[in-house]
Amino acid sequence: MRRALLLVLALCATSAQALQPTPFSASYTADWKQLPVSGSAERSLEALPDGRWKLNFEASMLLAGLTEESIFRVDGDTLIPVTYRYSRNGLGKSKEVEQDFDWTQKQVLGSDRGDPLRLPINLGVLDKSTYQQALQHDIAAGKTSMSYQVVDGDEIDVYDFRVLGEEAVQTRAGLIDAIKVERVRDPTQSSRKTVLWFAKDWDYLLVRLHQVEKDGKEYQIMLKSGSVNGRKVTGRSRD
Repeated sequence: MRRALLLVLALCATSAQALQPTPFSASYTADWKQLPVSGSAERSLEALPDGRWKLNFEASMLLAGLTEESIFRVDGDTLIPVTYRYSRNGLGKSKEVEQDFDWTQKQVLGSDRGDPLRLPINLGVLDKSTYQQALQHDIAAGKTSMSYQVVDGDEIDVYDFRVLGEEAVQTRAGLIDAIKVERVRDPTQSSRKTVLWFAKDWDYLLVRLHQVEKDGKEYQIMLKSGSVNGRKVTGRSRD
């Protein structure tokens, strides 16, 4: 009897940890503090017919544009990147990144700014887009401190995050209760700052991102509208 009970508890624990992505689409305003005009951004996650997932992000402002796309699959509670593509133009120097994850050979192949890329990897390594999906999942699971191994340029970097608390964010969709999270960086190594807000009642959809670059320039995206698993995102009225 005791052995059967332990087995049931173990199965329940495994089920609770299983990562179940939820399709979403969201539109944002995109603002550079130094520019008098706003841009726009779109972010989405969709299931593909073969069981994989596509996470996509696009942003544009004036003559500048940025696109980022990840294809990944899920195995239990693990995100497994398949391909990553990044393209930026009009924001200083143009940048193109291609990454193909070969899990049979445990390596990632591709190119970064025209330079060939080949890195050894182990299970758990993510690309610069899928780690955001892992972050959403971990926040939903109640974690307050997170760390991810991410392919960044020609190396595997460690991205650390911590939860700062809860905060209501005023969006065009209404006032949304969110979890506030910051990227933890060594101030002696980098002056960049990144803060993100994830909606508590909408599967932890990203509703706001604020970033300060090394040169002091500030960038922000703020939710305009969105849907999670086919449901329109709505906030509450200001108290």
